[in-house]
Amino acid sequence: MRSLHQLLLFGVFLAAACGDPLALPRAGNLNVVDTVHLYALSGGTPPRTPSGYWLGTDQVPSPHPVLIQEGQAFDFVVDLDSAYRPVVKPTGALRLGRNSGVQTTTLPFDSLRIAPSGGYQLDSAVTLDVGGRAIVHSRTASCSFGFTAVFYAKLHILAVDSASRRIDFEILVDDNCGYRGLELGLPKR
Repeated sequence: MRSLHQLLLFGVFLAAACGDPLALPRAGNLNVVDTVHLYALSGGTPPRTPSGYWLGTDQVPSPHPVLIQEGQAFDFVVDLDSAYRPVVKPTGALRLGRNSGVQTTTLPFDSLRIAPSGGYQLDSAVTLDVGGRAIVHSRTASCSFGFTAVFYAKLHILAVDSASRRIDFEILVDDNCGYRGLELGLPKR
C-alpha cells in the first residue's frame, strides 16, 4: 500500500512540475490560407491530376494535394456532380472507412474560428456551390506524446472550370495535432 501511495505522490509531483499532463502540446505551426487546385475524381479528368487532399499528421504535417491513382493517403477528394457543382467526399463516401469527415457551413470563411467537435458526414459526400464553405477533419493520426487526434480545416470554393474539371478553393488547415483553431496565426490551446 505504501508503494501505491508513493506512486500517486510521484504522479502529482510530475503533473505539477510539467504542467497539465492531459493538455495538448504547444502549437508550433502557423495557420495560413492556401489556394489549391484539384481535379474531379471521375468523368474524364486528365490523368496525373490530383483529386485528393492530405490534411497532415504529426509525422508529415504539411498539407498537400494527392494523386489518388498512386495510392497515396488522403483525407478527402473532390468531384463534380452532373450540374458541375463541387462535391467533397470523405474517405467513407468512397467505402474506405469512416475515418475523415466533412460538413457544410453557412458562416463566412473568415468567421469560422474554431472547428466543431461533431456533426461531420463520415460516409456521404457534401455538394457545394461556388462560394460554398465546408469544414473537414482528417483521419485519426498519431501525435507526439502518444495520443491520437485529428486535424481540422476550413475550405471555401472559389471557382469551377467545367472544361478542365478543375475545382479551385482556399483552405486553412490547422496542422497542430488536436487543435481545432481555424484562425490565421499560431492557434491557442
